[in-house]
This record gives sequence, structure tokens and C-alpha cells, in this order.
Amino acid sequence: MKIIYQQVIAFFAVITLTILLLGFSFSRLAKSFVYDTTWSRLENYSDSVVEQSLQTKNNKVTFNPTSLSTTEGILNGQDSDFTMYAPSKKAFYPQGNKNSTIAANDWKRLKKGQMIRKVNRGNEIDKHQSKKRSEMVEILKPYYYQKKLVAVVAVGTYTSELEANLSRINSNLILALILSLIVSLIISFAFAHRLNRRISVLRDAVNQVIQGHYKIRLQSGNRDEIDDLTNDFNHMTDTLENADSEIKRQEERRQEFLADAAHEMRTPLTTINGILEGFKYGVIPEDSRDKSLNLMMSETQRLIRLVNENLDYEKIRSKSIKLNRTHFNATDVLYQLQEQLSGKAQASNDEIIIKAPDKLPIYADYDRFVQVLVNIITNGIQFTDNGTITVTAKRENNLDVFDITDTGIGMSEEQMKNIFERYYKADASRRSGKYGESGLGLAIVHQLIEQHGGTIKVVSKLGKGTTFSLTFPNEDNYPK
Repeated sequence: MKIIYQQVIAFFAVITLTILLLGFSFSRLAKSFVYDTTWSRLENYSDSVVEQSLQTKNNKVTFNPTSLSTTEGILNGQDSDFTMYAPSKKAFYPQGNKNSTIAANDWKRLKKGQMIRKVNRGNEIDKHQSKKRSEMVEILKPYYYQKKLVAVVAVGTYTSELEANLSRINSNLILALILSLIVSLIISFAFAHRLNRRISVLRDAVNQVIQGHYKIRLQSGNRDEIDDLTNDFNHMTDTLENADSEIKRQEERRQEFLADAAHEMRTPLTTINGILEGFKYGVIPEDSRDKSLNLMMSETQRLIRLVNENLDYEKIRSKSIKLNRTHFNATDVLYQLQEQLSGKAQASNDEIIIKAPDKLPIYADYDRFVQVLVNIITNGIQFTDNGTITVTAKRENNLDVFDITDTGIGMSEEQMKNIFERYYKADASRRSGKYGESGLGLAIVHQLIEQHGGTIKVVSKLGKGTTFSLTFPNEDNYPK
């Protein structure tokens, strides 16, 4: 059985028990109210009997037989009768009840002025009472004149009418209870069925997600916890869809990288193999041996660089490297890089321009700082012909800011979104360029900047050039 229906049954059992307890309590209350009302009515009858028949003369109390007879006839019409007792405990009216007596315990209470309420059942029949009289609700009330007991009046009515009224009340109550239980059961199972249907929709959706359908979304009314769960489900599918898209995109990049890497490695390996075969079979002239050896060394360095970039990226990404931060003058580094990379720039008819103060103290890992700038400047040279690469450095808001601007081919919005992704190359036509074998340079830069606690942003327009903006926090603002 489903857990919601189990909870409904448990809830219904609690409701049933509560309704039964309330019904039982109401039945007892109704019975008590009916009997209290009857006893109050009988007390009024008793008072009327005495008021109508009481006579006093010379401080002597008597009761008028005619009035008693008239009152008796009236009470008989109300299915009631009465008996009057003298202070001697003897019944003196009506004549047929002269043998009727009052129990000793009751008489003691009456002499103390207490009124007695009684329900005479079959097991309480006095040997002098008839069966008819024993099945009555009655009261015994003493009456005094000048502080002297003059009479005790017993007034009773048949219980059959009371029982009939109580039976009707109980029947109506039972009917109401049954109807309440039926209605509550129907409503409970209707709600349970609705909740179970909503959960079934969630389960079906989850099964579709298991099968790889991440585009599924569910409607939510934001009304209850199930809607909250629906919102969480939709958020989960959003995340899974994005993750799946990212995995597919990374897989495409990985395959693209493997193809590029295979191509890049095959070319130098083919060159090296050809030179080695030339040496082996003596087909390389003596005057070309040095040139061939230099070519082998260049291709070997190219392979080493390709492998090292991949290893370096993995170490940086997994945070297995430790930054060795020191204080140094960033301006000195910029001019050193200008001289170091001038040969590459001149090969493309480019010029590297430095705009920086004489001293720009920076707190960073020296080698990684150099690696970041070399990658970005080299990237600018690679995509710029007959232009400039301008490096601007300054201190701003406790940050060291570096803007590297080129006048190259620029990038589209889509390219800027992916420029820091692993294996991504913005310009497919330059995949085999001299300085961009792997497509890992900017991905490494991004990771290194983040580990320094800094930021990197790119602004670019096609045909207008690109600007990379780097920030490095000073020592006081470094993340601990």
C-alpha cells in the first residue's frame, strides 16, 4: 500500500476515534440534560401539588382532598403521578399507595431538607411497589411549615418516554456520525488520490531524467511542499541539462584537441623521423647536417612544449601547484618581456608598446606572472599583423591592473564566451600557428589569475582588436 494511503488511513482512524469520543460524550450529555429537565419538571409538579392543596387553620396543616384529586388527574394526563407522605413516613394520598414506604436512608436526607432525585429500575423494586411504579423517574421533596416537616411529596413519570426521546437523539447522533465518517473518508481519499497523482507525475518525470531526457519541466503552483519539490526538480533538470551540454561541448573540444594534438605531433615526428632516416642512409649532405639537427631540435622543443602545456594545465586546475608569492617591480618584468618577445612581434610586423610607471610593486608568483603575460602577449601577436600590442599597467583601488590591447582580428560574442575554455581556439585557420598549438594558453591564464585571487576580463570586436584586463590584489587583500 502506498505511503500516502497509509497516512490517510491513520489520519482517518484518528478522526474516527475523535468523532466516536465526541459522540459518546454528547450522548451522555444529552441523557443528563433530558433527565435534569425531567427532574426540574417533576419538582414544579410537586410544588404545584402542595400549593394547590395546602390548608392551614389554627397552625394546623391539612391538604384538600379535592384539590389533590384534581391535580392527580392533571398529572395523569402528563403520564405522571404522585404520592404524599406524612411526617410519620406513611403515605396518605392516594389511598391505593398507603403501603408505600420510603427507604430509611432517603428519609434521613429528607428530614435534613434535601430533595432526592431517583431513577427506579427493575432491580430497585420495593416489595410494596408495582412493576409500573418501579420504571419511573421521580423526585422526593420535603415541605415544611414553620420549620416543621408537614409532608413529603414523591412525583414520578414513566421512563419509557424519556428512553424514546434519548433513543431518537442517539439514532440521529449515530446517523450524523456515520455520515461524517463517510464524508471524511471520501474527502481524505480524494486528497490522497490527488497527492498521489502529483507524486506519480514527479516519478514519471524522474524516470525520464534517468533515461537522459533533461529538457522535461513540470508546472508548479508554488502552493505547498510538493510544489517546492517540483521547483527543486526543475532546478535539477536545468543543472543537468547545462551539465550535459557542457559535457558534450567539452567532449567536442577534447576530440578536436586530440585531432589537433595528433596533427601537431605527427608533423614534427614525421620531420624528425625523416631526418633520422636521412642520417641513417647517408642521404643528407655534410653541409646540411647542422641545419637538419637544428630542425630536429626545434621540432623536439615543439613536442615538449605541447606536452608541458597539458601537464601544466592539469596541475593548475587541480590546484596541486603552490604559488610562491614575492614582492617585485612589475614594470621591470614588462620591459623584459618586450625585449624577449620582440622577435616574435617583428615576424608579424607588430610592435609591443609598454605604458607603465617606473615602479609598480606587485605581490605575486614571479614565474606564473611572467607565464600569464607571455601567454596573453603571444596570443595578441598571433592574431595581429602589422599592428600593435599595448601593455598598460597601473595601481587602482589597491589592485594592480594590466590591460593588454591588440589591434588584431578581434573576436565575436560567441568566441569571447569560450575563450578561456580548455582546447578552444578562436580562429580555426590558425590552429597550426607557430605559437598556438594546444589551445590551452588562455585556459591556463584564467586558472592562474583565479588562484592569485584576481580577475580577468576580455573586450573585443571583430576587426577592431581585443583587450584583456587583469587585476592582481595587493598583499593585504590576498585571500587567506
